[in-house]
Amino acid sequence: MTKVGIRELKNRLSRYIRLAKQGQTIVVTERGEEAARIVPPAGTQQKAQTVDDILKRLAAEGHLRLGTGKFENFKPIKAKGKPLSQIIIEDRR
Repeated sequence: MTKVGIRELKNRLSRYIRLAKQGQTIVVTERGEEAARIVPPAGTQQKAQTVDDILKRLAAEGHLRLGTGKFENFKPIKAKGKPLSQIIIEDRR
């Protein structure tokens, strides 16, 4: 379920209609209060999306670019000193 204000809905109506067609329910708010709902058409079921499907959709919408090469040569960097997890725990105290 996605929440959107009236102004945002007005400015990007096509985007939210597309989301509803994909099976999402859009809650329209006015000053923080629920004013309306845009629901998917009858018979449309929200299908389970894989990570690849989500990434492809985001790439199609222009939010990211998918890499073209393989990610094989990852080598962790070794740093001197305490592990980052230990530093974070100490900082929280």
